[in-house]
Amino acid sequence: MATSNATIYLYKGRNKQGKVVQGEVRGANTAAVKAQLRKQGIANANVRKKPKPLFNRSKPIKASDISTFTRQMATMTKAGVPLVQSFEIVAEGTQHEKMRELIEQVREDVSTGLGFASSLRKHPRYFDDLFCGLIDAGEQSGALETMLDRVATYKEKNEALKAKIKKALTYPAAVIVVAIIVTAILLVKVVPVFAEVFANFGAQLPAFTLFVMSISETAQKWWLAVLIAAILAVVGFKEARTRYPKFSDTVDKLTLKLPIIGNIVHEAIVARFARTLSTTFAAGVPLIDSLESVAGSSGNAVFRDAILTVKDDVSTGIQLHTSLKNTGLFPVLLLQLVSIGEESGSLDEMMEKAAVHFEESVDNQVDNLTALLEPFILSVLAVLVGGLLVAMYLPIFNLGAVI
Repeated sequence: MATSNATIYLYKGRNKQGKVVQGEVRGANTAAVKAQLRKQGIANANVRKKPKPLFNRSKPIKASDISTFTRQMATMTKAGVPLVQSFEIVAEGTQHEKMRELIEQVREDVSTGLGFASSLRKHPRYFDDLFCGLIDAGEQSGALETMLDRVATYKEKNEALKAKIKKALTYPAAVIVVAIIVTAILLVKVVPVFAEVFANFGAQLPAFTLFVMSISETAQKWWLAVLIAAILAVVGFKEARTRYPKFSDTVDKLTLKLPIIGNIVHEAIVARFARTLSTTFAAGVPLIDSLESVAGSSGNAVFRDAILTVKDDVSTGIQLHTSLKNTGLFPVLLLQLVSIGEESGSLDEMMEKAAVHFEESVDNQVDNLTALLEPFILSVLAVLVGGLLVAMYLPIFNLGAVI
């Protein structure tokens, strides 16, 4: 049985066929590991603790790790493996040290009689109210394996959507950063060398070259201050979003108004809304509670406030599609599907269809955006780097007039 204080040991020995085998195994101490290896038919094993890296900085637990854990637990419980044993198998199979520790802590709580959902609630940093509420509903209804499967699908869809948007934004950002770095190096290191050569020409330099040289002189004097200011701006922005809700809310509003990007973010939030509502409603969570969970997982202050308003409206008897329409934030297709779902009593199915539609729409828009950004980025690189090179070689091209 896995324990939270188990240590990783490296071993090397011979199996029953006399073949040398080696690997790693977890155990409380050297004696326990040797006994475990003997049971596996490995004799005369040389056992030692696995050395820790010089900079032992464990990777943080990400949302994708939680998604993988949920899918693994869903697979185990569907196969009929007892819950505690499922934790042990999943913990043994992960190479993520912090994730393994988290799983073992949950396993220990469950093995002492605490409910699965209650054990997860002790770790709110990784398992939010929506996650715990769905697991709790599965436990109460006796359909934990089904609920785990739904939660795993929900997490996977959300992570895939976020990864798609992140990938589309990361590529142009990375290229632009590289372009800025290359430009800075040229201005600080290369242009001054050309400037020394041009000083001996004894002729008037082109205006474009003089302009670039003046930028280079400024960059040489202030590059460190600009770099520090940029770092402080990024750190300050992140801290302001964390500490000041009003500032964060303003950023969320402005994000939705950005050209192209704003529409992608808008539809991604609508897709998340539909996916979350479908999952919670199918789990038997009352609509009012579902809307509260949806508001918390929307990821945007504008939609959060709008959904909370919808929740209040629905609690007073107003139909869901009417209240959603009054917000002015949700597309017509979603409103029609909600209306059909309310009339037919299949709101969860209609929301599932809406989620699939808007997730595909976001995928297509992200692909189109990436295709459009590539020539734009190449143009930016050509202007920045090519412009500097042209400015430096213009006097050389005119050298014949000087001689």
